Amino acid sequence: MPRNETSGFRPHDVTMPQLGMAQDAGKIVSWLKAPGDAVSKGDALFEVETDKAVMEVEAPVDGFLTGVKYGEGDDVPVGHLIARISDTAEADAPDEDGDGDDAAPDEPDTGSTAANDALPEGHSVTMPQLGMAQDSGLLVNWLKAPGDKVAADDILFEVETDKSTMEVTAGRDGYLAATLAEAGEEVPVGDPVAIISAGEPEAPVARSVKDAAPPAPPVAVEDTAGEAAAEASRPSATPAPTGTDGRVLASPKVRRLALQDGLDLGLLVKAGHPQPFHVADLDTLRDLAATREAPAAQASAAGASRRLTATCATDGTRQFCAWAAERHGLTDAMAVLAGLAAASLGAGDGVTVAVEHVDASRTYAVPPGRGLSAVAESDEGPALILRDLRGTRLSGVDMGAEDAPVLTITDDGAGLSITLECAVAQLDAPGAIRLLTEFAGRMEQPLRHLL
Repeated sequence: MPRNETSGFRPHDVTMPQLGMAQDAGKIVSWLKAPGDAVSKGDALFEVETDKAVMEVEAPVDGFLTGVKYGEGDDVPVGHLIARISDTAEADAPDEDGDGDDAAPDEPDTGSTAANDALPEGHSVTMPQLGMAQDSGLLVNWLKAPGDKVAADDILFEVETDKSTMEVTAGRDGYLAATLAEAGEEVPVGDPVAIISAGEPEAPVARSVKDAAPPAPPVAVEDTAGEAAAEASRPSATPAPTGTDGRVLASPKVRRLALQDGLDLGLLVKAGHPQPFHVADLDTLRDLAATREAPAAQASAAGASRRLTATCATDGTRQFCAWAAERHGLTDAMAVLAGLAAASLGAGDGVTVAVEHVDASRTYAVPPGRGLSAVAESDEGPALILRDLRGTRLSGVDMGAEDAPVLTITDDGAGLSITLECAVAQLDAPGAIRLLTEFAGRMEQPLRHLL
């Protein structure tokens, strides 16, 4: 549970999650818990409706539901505070003025340390909740620097969850007076990430998440161990930021360009290049790939490839495409499939997908964050190929790697079989597994996997 030095428990914010690529608000359909109820992590708190579906929002931690600010039928902007999980049923009363402007406090949480007392005054931009059960987000990259003048719609930073990489905006006009986390750090949902001040700051602040944490107790070093033991107990002076669970930190654009050029970002990691990676780092990556004795590109040329297969118990896209055509005028089923495939790839800057049937083939450009209605035909070379062989006599494929990763759909009884084939250089093993898993989920339950 979140803790501080005074009460031992800091209330955890429950905010409106972003459940779709183009969602900017959600409507509370019904509350499943009442103010003061005891809740456990994972309990459904309320149902929220977007233009895509009705979903349940879960409690992020154990505690009591308090500070409920919105009722059934209310439309709430993404990221705005809806309620809190507190240590007692009476704690954290809702905003009494009723203005509903508690998505983030106007004053940063100054805490009790001298370092926090020095923070500039202004509006606090917090880590948003981009998924139903998200506890924290990985700050991938800052797009503004401390002291920069910003507009409300300017993108401040990119954040990665287990679902996707999203962009977070300033939310109001002003100046970026403070950054409270560094690229590569995990930030709990609801914790401050930046401060936007109304006036230009005299001394902009740039800090790490570790700066707000209490110092770790000193490590005792026995005198008999000598200077060598003391040196071994000291942490590295400037460790390069790395993602948890071995994740590579890079912007969506870098991932897309590396994929298109058949470059392995893992080479930069092995070379000790500082993360997160940017477009300029791709030149260094190309040099590493050219001088490496057996780079990923050479392995691909020699025929090294990956082949993975997943199954779906049902095919949910047929009903979904009929619904999309009737409700939203999306009559091009191939374009809908292209949108689902692109979302599975997680390309935050957009991607081009070729969709192939036995008797037809089209290529689509899928822009980022604008929904399936923005998918349009394109003449560009595809970064992903989708072969829809449903309705044929084929039950499986093994055709080898091509110029882009290939997803092939075939019938499997009442369900589907989906095969991913790609060169080793196009997708690393975790990326291949993630792509196939995400796409299979979208084919089986499109409405539940639109993130």
